[in-house]
Amino acid sequence: MHDGYYKCVVATDAAHDVITWRHHVASACVVSDHGAVDAQVTPTVLSAQDRAVLQRRVLRVLIGGQIVGAAALGSAVTIGAFVIQDILGDDTPFAGLATATVTMGTAFMSQMLARVMIRHGRRGGLQLGYLLAAIGGVIAVVGVELQSLPWFLPGLFLFGNGQAANLLARYAATDLALPEQRSSAMSYVVFASTFGAVFGPLLVTPAQWAGRTWFGLATYSGPWLVSSVFLVLAAINTAVRLRPDPLVVSGSQAKVPTRMGVVAAFRLITSTGNGRLALAAMVVSQATMVAVMTMTPVHLKLHGYENVSPYVISLHIAGMFAFSPLVGKYADHYGRVNAIFLGAVLLVVATALSAVSGEGNPMLFPSLWLLGIGWNFGLIGGSSLLVESIDDSVRVRVQGTADLLMSFCGGLAGFSSGFVRRAIGFHLLSTASLVLAGVLLVYVIAGSAHTRPTVESLLRRR
Repeated sequence: MHDGYYKCVVATDAAHDVITWRHHVASACVVSDHGAVDAQVTPTVLSAQDRAVLQRRVLRVLIGGQIVGAAALGSAVTIGAFVIQDILGDDTPFAGLATATVTMGTAFMSQMLARVMIRHGRRGGLQLGYLLAAIGGVIAVVGVELQSLPWFLPGLFLFGNGQAANLLARYAATDLALPEQRSSAMSYVVFASTFGAVFGPLLVTPAQWAGRTWFGLATYSGPWLVSSVFLVLAAINTAVRLRPDPLVVSGSQAKVPTRMGVVAAFRLITSTGNGRLALAAMVVSQATMVAVMTMTPVHLKLHGYENVSPYVISLHIAGMFAFSPLVGKYADHYGRVNAIFLGAVLLVVATALSAVSGEGNPMLFPSLWLLGIGWNFGLIGGSSLLVESIDDSVRVRVQGTADLLMSFCGGLAGFSSGFVRRAIGFHLLSTASLVLAGVLLVYVIAGSAHTRPTVESLLRRR
């Protein structure tokens, strides 16, 4: 094994062209457009130059899709809670149902998309995710127009495919990256979400105006329709430009056991200390962030600050994505565990500020900003620690399972946050999130003192 990087000739069905990566060794693998191996695979190690060229190309394509996909998600999800309130009333405890449904869709569909990637490569999984999300956005428009949750919620569930695709794209960035550069490669893709995610919520008002003026739609329909258009563009970008497929070229696709189930993947993750810490960081960061973020627009609206919420959420999303390159370099230089530790500290500070913010909005600006940065450290640190803790042969399957658990717990946090806010208030909800972030902080400190067995040794025992 030479880190699993192979030289391939890639034939595309669309143009019947052949892309040959230069190398002095003649053997190659032939891969069809849909990602399946058509001929006997003879692994050949890519030169450092060829690998770097291909990696830069992959990153450019992933970044383009990430920008468009994040804009779609940021624009629509911002007003999800408002749609629920419009249907059920302003004081409904189900306001968090919109975010929860999208997040649950992300959780379950990430598992499906991971399976597609195993069979058809990264390109097949990503473009399917974006297209299903676009269909979900159209169904959500129907739900808004009919004031019908039975239409709106299934649309949101399908819409979660967009977030699932965006999350799985960060793993695609590591397929051809050197081990010491995986966090940085991942961070560039996450960073690309900044441009779409920050301005996505700011497109809500123009999209609402366009929907009403041009199509005679309800106030909250426009953003979902615009999001669907963006997601179709993301699918086209992936289908046309992500060639050759990084997962296929890396050689990892051919080694993946397609029959490994969720339970088996979960056991493999938790079989090492690094795997447990990586999963805990991803799950706690997501749940803490979603719980507070989901109820912040609702809290502001109930106190007369609805017009402020898009700016608070934009600043929060800037924190989530804008510092990703620095976070990636920090994780590569100082280690993944240190990145998770810093993320836990920031989550504690952010939720503490949210808990003491009062009824006004000024304190929520730094709180939601730090909440986003803390989530970024937890996601990149945890995800890159997971990648290096798992053998190549099971990496894709494990990635889908980890994202399923992360998004599922985030969905539970989003759904329950509405009931918690109504029962005990937004500030005690923030306090509960503070406790959860504190548990992660303690776990990082306690866990870093123990020696963790490597996954390679465990696989040898099997």
